[in-house]
Amino acid sequence: MTRETIYLSKLILTLLVNLFVFIPSGKSAEQLSLVNGLFSRTIPMSSIEDLAITGEAKGTLKNLMRLSNQSPKELANLLNQEYELPLVTTTKLMYSSIGQVIILRVAKIIHPRKIKDKAITVSAIRSGVINGISKRNGKLNLIQFLKSYPNKTIAINIPALNKVLNKVDSMSELIKFFSGTPLQEIKKGNAAD
Repeated sequence: MTRETIYLSKLILTLLVNLFVFIPSGKSAEQLSLVNGLFSRTIPMSSIEDLAITGEAKGTLKNLMRLSNQSPKELANLLNQEYELPLVTTTKLMYSSIGQVIILRVAKIIHPRKIKDKAITVSAIRSGVINGISKRNGKLNLIQFLKSYPNKTIAINIPALNKVLNKVDSMSELIKFFSGTPLQEIKKGNAAD
């Protein structure tokens, strides 16, 4: 395949994904399923949105947070923390070589429930990011990403998430690592495609 053919196929795929995402009747995430081996708990997105707005957990989410010894206020802050992500630059990053590696790592943690096909998972993550950024005019937070994810139920692989979190001291370090150098190179136009 030539470089032009690859670029054209990426463009067509992006347009198709965006077409399905921006259709008003399109589905977005309604539930978050926390999966740990055979154990899973499903939480309605409305509970997660309430936590982000009020800083207080209710129902199943409250019980899970108590069992895991998590602070509702800290999770609410994490859900609401905004990142400025220019749409064009972020899209270039997601389709670059390093972006593909990052998305594949994220896809081990977040994927549509019962679907682990890399092509579908990668497209869903890209779609959630692009749709979330476009709705918030160049900014994205975790709650908007989850609400923009194009599947009814998002599965979160808890052991895979813990592996990543154990390697990184804080989410801010993780964001700085992923958005620092690669994003600057793409802004300058120096990154390889």
